[in-house]
Amino acid sequence: MTDTEKIEKVLLFLQEKGIEVVFGELKENCFLPGLSIENGAIIIDKDKLKYPGDILHEAAHLAVVPSAERKTLSGPEIGKRKDHAAEEMMAIAWSYAACVHLNINPYFVFHDDGYKGGGKEIADNFSAGRYFGVPMLQFCGMSAEPHMAESLNIRPFPQMEKWLRD
Repeated sequence: MTDTEKIEKVLLFLQEKGIEVVFGELKENCFLPGLSIENGAIIIDKDKLKYPGDILHEAAHLAVVPSAERKTLSGPEIGKRKDHAAEEMMAIAWSYAACVHLNINPYFVFHDDGYKGGGKEIADNFSAGRYFGVPMLQFCGMSAEPHMAESLNIRPFPQMEKWLRD
């Protein structure tokens, strides 16, 4: 599958889940090249986008915040949120689950230049069933740790019960 095909698959998935994506020019440098979140929408600057897999990770940030806060979320605020560390771990787990769901190689999202150089290790660990962030997804009713799924009567991670937090 080409990057273009992966992007199309990701954009269709996000549209189906209700995550808004807008194409436009980004004037300032963003944390992720060519991507920003503004007022609950992902803004993609096609000319500056360096790693298209990052689109899924940005979508994950929108997906894991409480629904009441989703439409007002903007990029610079993400790192300042009181639950930032938990939301970051949830977003990483969500991104991996999305890759599995879409049948996209997780290295598309977890590339060598992402996650402070630890993208490959994250993908390797998740592929081996060594997850983090899943307990928080479970707490929010979005998925379940594999050892808890049966007792909760839901499918185990990396499958998701809900793609958006209530």
